[in-house]
Amino acid sequence: MTPRDAGTAVVTGASSGIGAATAIALAERGFRVIAGARRLDRLAEVAARHERITPVHLDVTDQASVEALAAALEGEDVTVLVANAGGAFDAATIADADLDAWERAHQVNVLGTVRTVQALLPLLVDSGRGLIVLMGSTAGRIVYEGGGSYTAAKHAVAAIAGTLRLELNGLPVRVSEIAPGMVRTDEFAVNRFGGDADKAATVYQGVAEPLTAEDIAEAVAWIATTPPHVNVDLMVLRPLAQAAQHKVHRILP
Repeated sequence: MTPRDAGTAVVTGASSGIGAATAIALAERGFRVIAGARRLDRLAEVAARHERITPVHLDVTDQASVEALAAALEGEDVTVLVANAGGAFDAATIADADLDAWERAHQVNVLGTVRTVQALLPLLVDSGRGLIVLMGSTAGRIVYEGGGSYTAAKHAVAAIAGTLRLELNGLPVRVSEIAPGMVRTDEFAVNRFGGDADKAATVYQGVAEPLTAEDIAEAVAWIATTPPHVNVDLMVLRPLAQAAQHKVHRILP
């Protein structure tokens, strides 16, 4: 696609990590990018990195916020939605589960995704070349101890992607799921461990090169610039050191 015909891409959860990197990668490829998140100060920093990025306050857990975004985009050539907003908010076993953390995980990862897709789908259809990219995870296919709330939520995201693909068959909207493995970002693991940076650091201890937010953003940008008849159903990305969810090569002292 050229800058003239790329259209508008909406990226949720764009104030940091994968969302911020994706907004920049899509802007560099000619899309007008609507970067949505709750933290406008962080969004302003992202928008300052490229003139094609417009920051917009967005809370995917708030129906009115999502509807306001969709209304503001009426008449725009919205061609891409990257439903990236998400996260993990605990590392407890199911026996010790904090149900508030489970509810938060599902509100953001699952209901936030559905809410955003519902609101923007008419615009994507109208574009004649729509693309929905759902940010899943390898946790959406393989479970692990202490990850119940997150793995359940990401399994739901995988189910949403597959269901959408069936339900939208015949309409000009592609549905892709990105499933990253170990990605090191500034906030993901810290949020999971309640702000404990030391515990968060142990997740990546001894791993030479975890994936970066930019690695995932490049994958999203590649999908977004393939021809409209090409649907990438699922892309799984892991660092070389991670052969599987439970098999990670670590170089420890």
